[in-house]
Amino acid sequence: MRPIWKGSLRFGLVSIPVSLVNAARTEELKFRLLRRSDLSPVNYKRVAEADGREVPWNEIVKGYEYERGKFVILKDEDFQRVDLEATDTLELIDFVDLREINPVYFYKPYYLEAAKGGAPAYRLLRRVLAKTNRAGIAKVIIRTRQHLAAVKANGELLVLELMRFQDELIQPDTVKPPEGKELGARELKMAETLVDQMTEAWNPGRYTDDYRSALMKLIDAKVRSGGKELPGRKEKARGATNVVDLLAVLKDSLAQAAPAAKTQPAARRKSARKAAA
Repeated sequence: MRPIWKGSLRFGLVSIPVSLVNAARTEELKFRLLRRSDLSPVNYKRVAEADGREVPWNEIVKGYEYERGKFVILKDEDFQRVDLEATDTLELIDFVDLREINPVYFYKPYYLEAAKGGAPAYRLLRRVLAKTNRAGIAKVIIRTRQHLAAVKANGELLVLELMRFQDELIQPDTVKPPEGKELGARELKMAETLVDQMTEAWNPGRYTDDYRSALMKLIDAKVRSGGKELPGRKEKARGATNVVDLLAVLKDSLAQAAPAAKTQPAARRKSARKAAA
């Protein structure tokens, strides 16, 4: 896989040559905009606001609007001039307990691949992070943006996960929490039992993109029909979303979950509870 960044991972005086490769991909269906009359593709044009004329790529530059309607031009050399050393160095600033980091800070993973000569120090850092359940916190510049990042052990590999800076997150006190009377001990106990019965050992293969699969089936059907309209389907009536009697709903839910829990092997239920502990 082609790396998107090459440089060195450093902690203390230890330097590990590494490259950064994608650890995830986005499976999105791509659609073209078409003219209804003849299905001719519709293209986007780069048009200048001043006169409405199309602008070729070789006449386009990057500009920062420092005041309304006023811009300063930045060239590639300007981005490189900001901090050349920082662009190819991933310096671990701190080590923190992973359990102390709120998951909302994480958003995009990359694999760190050891380059020539970096294997011993790479394996050493991975082993220490796995043993201590800690992450190395760093700042990394990818292309033209600096990111907060965490280096974590993941199996036999190191993973760098991009993080949001604190000022990029909306503070939770801006969201109004739900109001109402305190829940009773009975509701809480029943909810805990329901969660326990529905608990499974973590298996990511259980979860797939159902919407994408259904959409691909629809596309295949339209292709086979020569683009004709397909017969509509009846919408299923949706149940009420406003829970009036919480106890009654919990009882019904437990009744539905009980058969599945009974057929679940004892060893599997035990591993599921351990995973949830």
